[in-house]
Amino acid sequence: MKRRSLQRGVRGLGVAAGVFAAMFATVTLARAAGRGSDSQHWLSAASAALNTDGTVHSFPLTQPRSGPTTLAIARDGRVWFTESAGNRIGRINPDGSGLMEWTLPHPDSAPRIIALGADGNMWFSEHLGNRMGRIAPDGTITEFDIHTPASQPRAIALGADGNIWFGMFAAGKIGRITPAGVITEFAIPTPNSGPRALAAGPDGAIWFSEYRTNRIGRITAQGKITEYSLPRPNSGPGDITAGADGAMWFVELSGGMDGVQTNGKRVGRITRRGVISEFAMPAQGPSPINIAVGPDRNIWYSRGSVLGRVTPRGQIKEFPLGKALAVGLSAGSDRQPPLHLVNRLWFTDARQNRISYLQFDSP
Repeated sequence: MKRRSLQRGVRGLGVAAGVFAAMFATVTLARAAGRGSDSQHWLSAASAALNTDGTVHSFPLTQPRSGPTTLAIARDGRVWFTESAGNRIGRINPDGSGLMEWTLPHPDSAPRIIALGADGNMWFSEHLGNRMGRIAPDGTITEFDIHTPASQPRAIALGADGNIWFGMFAAGKIGRITPAGVITEFAIPTPNSGPRALAAGPDGAIWFSEYRTNRIGRITAQGKITEYSLPRPNSGPGDITAGADGAMWFVELSGGMDGVQTNGKRVGRITRRGVISEFAMPAQGPSPINIAVGPDRNIWYSRGSVLGRVTPRGQIKEFPLGKALAVGLSAGSDRQPPLHLVNRLWFTDARQNRISYLQFDSP
C-alpha cells in the first residue's frame, strides 16, 4: 500500500445506529449566519413534517467547468463536494461563504463520491485515479492505492463497522478501507457485475447495485454476499440508499451509460428479505442519476433539470429546477440510515457550475 499526503489551498436502526449516532453525539447544531427561519440546522427525530416550495437557492463556484458531482455534509454543517472535471475537493459554508477548493495530487483523478468517515474526515473515490482519498478539515489530503489495477472505484459509504466501503465498477468487487488505510477486496460471485453504487443498510450490511447484471447485492461485514435479481431485464440499477422506512431504495437508469443499454427510469425498493417493488417515473426525459433521503424523510432523486420526491407508497412528484443539471444530492444521510438530516436538500448543478439547495420548513 502506498500513501501520499498533500495540503493545498485554492457520515434505533439496527447495528448501524451505534456508529452513526456516536459520530454526532458531541456536535453542536450548526446553523447558517443570521440564524433566521431560513438557516440550516440539524433536525431532531421528533421534527414535524417538512415541505418545500421548490425554490432553488444557489452558490456559484469561482472556477469554470468544475463539474461539481456529489456532496456530503460534515458534522459542523459545512458542505463538502467533489469536482470531477476540476479534479478538486470543495467545501462551502451553509450561507455560501468560505468557499475553499483543494486540487488533488494527481491530474485526471476524477473524484466521484464523497462521504463523512467515522474519523471525522471526508473520504472520496478517485474513479480514474484508482485510489481512495481522505481529506481532513484543514485540507490535508491522503491517498491510498487500490490493489486491483483500473478498478474504477465509484460509490462509497460509511459502514456500521466504522470502515468506508466502496464499489469497484470495472473490477466487479466491493472494497473496504479502514480509517488507517488498510484495504480489503471482496469479489462479487456474478462476473462482470459492474457495482455502480452502494449504501449502508439498517441491518448493518452494505447493499449495492449490480448495473451490468441487473441485481441488487448485500455484503456483510465478514464478506458474505447475497444477490437478488430484479424482476425486469435491463433495469440498470444505479444509486442506492437506506430509506426512513427501513428498506433500501435505488434508481434504475435509462439509456446507454457505460456501454449498457438499459430501460429503467424507475425507482426501486428492496426489503431486508429481498422483496422488490418498482415505481415508474411520471414523465419522459433523461435518466435518473442519484438518490437520497430528504429533510421530509421521503426519498428524492435527481434527473436532469428536476428533483423527484417519492413517498413510502411510491407516489412521485417532480420539482423543476430551471436550467440546472442536478447530479448528486444530500440532506445529510449520505447513503446511510437517515439518522441525521438537515432542513435542506443540497444538490450539485453541473451545468451552471453551482452548489444549490431546496429549503424545507414546517407547513
